[in-house]
Amino acid sequence: MSDPQQTAAAPAPKQSNGKRRRLMTLIVLVIIIAAVAYGLYYFLVARFHEATDDAYVNGNVVQITPQVVGTVISVNADDTQTVKVGDPLVALDPADSKVALDQAEANLAQTVRQVRTFFVNNNQYEAQIALRRSDLSRAQDDLKRRMQVAQTGAVSQEEISHARDAVRGAQAALDAAQQELASNRSLTSNTTIAGHPNVLAAAAKVRDSYINFARNTLPAPVTGYVAKRSVQVGQRVSPGNPLMAIVPLNGVWVDANFKEVQLKHMRIGQPVELTADLYGSSVVYHGKVIGFSAGTGSAFSLLPAQNATGNWIKVVQRLPVRIQLDPKELEQHPLRIGLSMNVDVTIKNEEGGQLGNAQNTVYQTNVFDNYGAQADQEIARIIQQNAGTGSPAQNTPSSAHGRATKSASAAKLM
Repeated sequence: MSDPQQTAAAPAPKQSNGKRRRLMTLIVLVIIIAAVAYGLYYFLVARFHEATDDAYVNGNVVQITPQVVGTVISVNADDTQTVKVGDPLVALDPADSKVALDQAEANLAQTVRQVRTFFVNNNQYEAQIALRRSDLSRAQDDLKRRMQVAQTGAVSQEEISHARDAVRGAQAALDAAQQELASNRSLTSNTTIAGHPNVLAAAAKVRDSYINFARNTLPAPVTGYVAKRSVQVGQRVSPGNPLMAIVPLNGVWVDANFKEVQLKHMRIGQPVELTADLYGSSVVYHGKVIGFSAGTGSAFSLLPAQNATGNWIKVVQRLPVRIQLDPKELEQHPLRIGLSMNVDVTIKNEEGGQLGNAQNTVYQTNVFDNYGAQADQEIARIIQQNAGTGSPAQNTPSSAHGRATKSASAAKLM
């Protein structure tokens, strides 16, 4: 006979299998729903985005280098400090350049006086010609009178011969005076004192010496933060030696290194969202793609790969993509060069280009423009002091700086 308890427990496995079947069905449904949701998300959203965390902040590092040889006597900025455009950063000993400037200015003053003499000599030679013409006329009159009375025997032939010689001598003296005037006029024709070639050459030396003297002070070409200061007081520096650097943080950008398989649909002008490890995901930057590098990082490395040797291993390459940031967001949350960024590019719109549509960027500074104007003012002062009142220098057709434009010296003297 069978045990009644065993007979009553027989239906239990059927109930357990039904629960497992329902659980497996639920799991399968969840997986199918998740797959459908991911598929919809991929086809509607994810496939239009390319992201990377291999991205870093980059920017301009403006090197401060001297243009003349000198000894440092003053350093007016240090690392982490901010400077404005035009602020004097480093001062060199100006003793040698000041001596050269004084010599050039003295030479210009002497040259102006010499050229001024050329113009004055024109009047002197003209007066000399008038005197020689008077002598010639008197000699001709003397010869004429002697010839009229020669037949009477009152005048000897010797006296008549002397009169003819006097006429020839006066004529020769007149010719010599005219040649001297022509020679002197060749030095002054179609020019003025300030526009004379000799004065222009001397003024160019003054300008060169003045600019070298002004270059003893190194101004900040841009506004930014001082970094990599290496210059010290008393150091002897030469042109090209890096003394410090200035980093304008208001114009930084992001270089995102995307894999080559991510670049197929990426175009210039596509919108970008970025987050910085410095601020976390709570601060989101907005920018746009503005350009692609001309080569991968490995191609431009210090030791590029030599794939033709036969021992190469294929590695997925990365290409730097430059991303411009919103200046307003950058002002609210400043970034520094080298900080890590997370980049997400929306590639849905593929109307832009990859290479040909990149815009050219121009960097310039005007802190050195005043050197030429100040030199022209100094040249004008020297010419005015040495040219004399009412001299031809008051109508200068061109400057000592060049034939193309009028200089400040000519403008002041007109």
